[in-house]
Amino acid sequence: MLPHHIHGQRVIGQSSSQGAVYNPATGQIIHCLPFATSAEIESALESAENAQHDWSRSSLAERSRLMFSFKHLLDKNTDALAELITLEHGKTHADAKASIQRGIEVVEYACGAPNLLKSTYSEGVGRDVDCYGLRQNLGICVGITPFNFPAMIPLWMYPLALICGNAFIHKPSEKDPSTALLLADLLYEAGAPKGLLTVLQGDKTVVDALISHPKVKAVSFVGSTQVAEHIYKTASSHGKRVQAFGSAKNHCLVMDDADLDDAANAILGAAYGSCGQRCMAIPVVLTLSHSCADALVQRLAPAIQALSIGPGNNDKTILGPLNTQESLDRVLHYLDIGVKEGAKLIIDGRKAHFPKEGFFIGASLFDAVTPSMRIYQDEIFGPVLCILRAPDYETAIAWINDHPYGNGAAIFTQSGEIAHDFAARVHIGMVGVNVPIPVPVGYHTFGGWKRSAFGDLGLHGPDGIQFYSQLKTITSRWPRGKNVHGFSLPTH
Repeated sequence: MLPHHIHGQRVIGQSSSQGAVYNPATGQIIHCLPFATSAEIESALESAENAQHDWSRSSLAERSRLMFSFKHLLDKNTDALAELITLEHGKTHADAKASIQRGIEVVEYACGAPNLLKSTYSEGVGRDVDCYGLRQNLGICVGITPFNFPAMIPLWMYPLALICGNAFIHKPSEKDPSTALLLADLLYEAGAPKGLLTVLQGDKTVVDALISHPKVKAVSFVGSTQVAEHIYKTASSHGKRVQAFGSAKNHCLVMDDADLDDAANAILGAAYGSCGQRCMAIPVVLTLSHSCADALVQRLAPAIQALSIGPGNNDKTILGPLNTQESLDRVLHYLDIGVKEGAKLIIDGRKAHFPKEGFFIGASLFDAVTPSMRIYQDEIFGPVLCILRAPDYETAIAWINDHPYGNGAAIFTQSGEIAHDFAARVHIGMVGVNVPIPVPVGYHTFGGWKRSAFGDLGLHGPDGIQFYSQLKTITSRWPRGKNVHGFSLPTH
């Protein structure tokens, strides 16, 4: 029975409404998960409110020291966190560790709280008048995180929320919630005041209760576009500040002048790493000539067939299981759709050798895909790669820009001119040049465009500081002698 984390300690939930946590490598239930009751939600909010009241008055040095201690404990416990991720998500141990490190980057960024929360000061904007800004807290913030990155995404959220003086309530995915509990343990071991971070287990009922609660001031979400839209509309209609990140269909354009060995190797990892369950995976490759497409297929096909499939805790495994039976069924469904739509199934993952227990499937490769096909339009979120043969560069750009999702795009080329043009013209939030997965480092901002993101600010980096704080501007004057205040608008 997995607990919540309320007021600095693990608490077994009292609800009869429960979920099940599976080991994707075996298909077996390993935990029961009671969902938070209304009373437990109110208790968590009260604890967070009390903690935030005092925390907001802490010095920036105190907040920075907490993050330094937290970062130290994350480094010490990376293997333990990775084991939990592998057990409940299915990622290989190496991939799990890498995702934790990308989360730690943001904790390192948060260690610079005294510098990040500095604002501006203008002396003498008028006679004896100064103007300056303060970045101040919001209050209680909520983060709803996805199953595919149970450590990285939370670490992209609450370290910045906390250094801005807020308290944070984390609602992790009910599919792999144990990592969130260990992260909370480590934050409190680092010295966080009780109640500053809460972990509430739950489903849509718990989410809706949190995002509409009057004590909650900001909501951050990462998941599917359908849910992102619901959360954005619901939370914003209740007066919350909201950032909601949704689905993706990231494109990779391989130019004829590209190093095809390098491009094929990069595409292989970006398409099939984490079994394709990344919002920044590459499920689509565009080429401008049949010779380039054929050469890529010749390189990719044998490499795909050589991928070792098995449990994530096996050092030889490259392709672990999908996270749930529902995810597996979705991939199987789209393989059937692609064949019916007329795409050429070069590699059929259903025919690969993999364990019969658990949620396994091999990697698949479609060629001769067209923009009208559902396997191109929809996010499959599995180990399925589609190759499209565009007639020319302008058409390739148009296909990318016309797609409803705009998370990431990459180009492989040796031409600086083409790379510059591509980066400037694609309607995409994150672009890679000879980089297949262009996830920004922690001190830059992550965020997609179009139906991949709702709200004005991205995750981590400078946008993260802006999202979790509000700017107050102060104009001050200390009069010397007699002053006359007029009735017209004051000017400098």
